[in-house]
Amino acid sequence: MSARIKVLARALASMGLLAAVLWQFGAGDIVADLQAASGLWFALACLALSVQIPLSALRWRVTARALGLPLTRGHALSEYGLSVLVNTFLPGGVLGDLGRVLRMRHVRGWQMAAATVVIERLAGQIALALTAILGVGLWYGAAVGLALAGGMLALGAAAYALGRIVPKLVKALRLAWFARQVWPAQLGLSIAILACNLFGFWAAARAVGISVPFEVAIFILPLTLMVMLVPVTLNGWGLREGAAALLWPLVGIAAQSAVAASVVFGAAVAGAALLGAVPWALYAWRTRHASAPEVQGK
Repeated sequence: MSARIKVLARALASMGLLAAVLWQFGAGDIVADLQAASGLWFALACLALSVQIPLSALRWRVTARALGLPLTRGHALSEYGLSVLVNTFLPGGVLGDLGRVLRMRHVRGWQMAAATVVIERLAGQIALALTAILGVGLWYGAAVGLALAGGMLALGAAAYALGRIVPKLVKALRLAWFARQVWPAQLGLSIAILACNLFGFWAAARAVGISVPFEVAIFILPLTLMVMLVPVTLNGWGLREGAAALLWPLVGIAAQSAVAASVVFGAAVAGAALLGAVPWALYAWRTRHASAPEVQGK
């Protein structure tokens, strides 16, 4: 399947899912919730999601330096901001990450550059999955949570077995995550990044008048975010709204309000991506001016 066909297919999937959600749960009610949305809460959602971009850049820098790739704070922040911008507004959701790999491949080769990107993104997904397990366990009982945790352990064992076949993978993970001088930063940054994402979604819900208690938020928000990882739509649009419409009524939140909250969150993600690109623009401008030859006066 060509790239253009994939883009078209994902665009159609997003539009089809959004249309189905609007038709099923009432477009009028959803639009009314969006029209009454609070600008202040939307701004707070954008701010929280913007803060997680430099935090993620720092986590990538910690990962890269642990694997022997020199990466300055300014360079990491500019590259990560550009990556988020591309991932958010272009189809695929990984084109920005591929760009980071290509622009870093001259340091120690594309394989090591790819390892830094994959390991950094993987840390975020694991943190989100563990939080989802905790939320399910709190909501449905410890037995269900333990069963899900067991499933994750099984996946971890399978990944370890794969790593034994590819020993470089195990070594890279050990250096990037578990080295004594690295793991406190990895853990702290991952918690902070996850908190920013969850607060951003929580604030988006508040924007449409939904007040989600902690024990509810820890259950529905990570699960709703996780469906965005399924690569069948554009940046999760449609899938996220459908998941919110199905999951949130389980805790007593109306489906149309859940869909409106998800739409506000998607808009906040786009706003944060634009803000996150500012450091990249500044870094590119400074680099261009620093490398430009000085004009000699007469």
